[in-house]
Amino acid sequence: MDERPITVVVVDDHALFREGVLAILSTVVDVVVVAEAVDGAGAIAAVAEHEPDVVLMDVMLPEMNGVEATEACRAAHPDVAVVMVTMMDDPETVFAAMCAGARGYLVKGADHVTMLNAIRSAARGEVLFSAGVAERVLDFFRVDSGAAARRARPFPELTDREFEILTYIADGSTNEQVARHLALSAKTVANNLSRVFTKLQVTDRAQAIVKAHRAGIGDER
Repeated sequence: MDERPITVVVVDDHALFREGVLAILSTVVDVVVVAEAVDGAGAIAAVAEHEPDVVLMDVMLPEMNGVEATEACRAAHPDVAVVMVTMMDDPETVFAAMCAGARGYLVKGADHVTMLNAIRSAARGEVLFSAGVAERVLDFFRVDSGAAARRARPFPELTDREFEILTYIADGSTNEQVARHLALSAKTVANNLSRVFTKLQVTDRAQAIVKAHRAGIGDER
């Protein structure tokens, strides 16, 4: 094994999680954390400054999500290995992360051995999924013919229904109009829209529309 320790940047907007990761990594001699970041822009800056071997990247980050940050980091520094660490284990998000260049995908709550194995595997150029994620990916290939289209679209963290509603909202439709278009109740539309706000990390409809327009969704008027 290379005598030089594996350098790591930890990116997560939750301080308790970052502290937990640092505590785990401080117990081993072959891994050293060189920087922390709380958002996508900070991740890109930290990677540019330190050029780490591995980045532990959360998916749900303020302003720029982890998938977008991963793509930017890998474009500028193709030798950097990114391992996603997130609560989201749906196949769409996993595929989006892999397409962005991530070399690993861990669900938060994975034990420290799995995390260390993922870091070491990524540093060697290998790919590692946490328990359960690989099976979900295989199931997705078996039953979902629309996988490629969904993983290529913006905001892969949204379900098909949530994304569909966002596209209508971005075009200027009201909740009532969306409900009529999709044959849903206004309450169902509102509930889905609330989840969209949470996943996009926005506080209201206007911010969601702006974010959608920036991603090329909807009619910017």
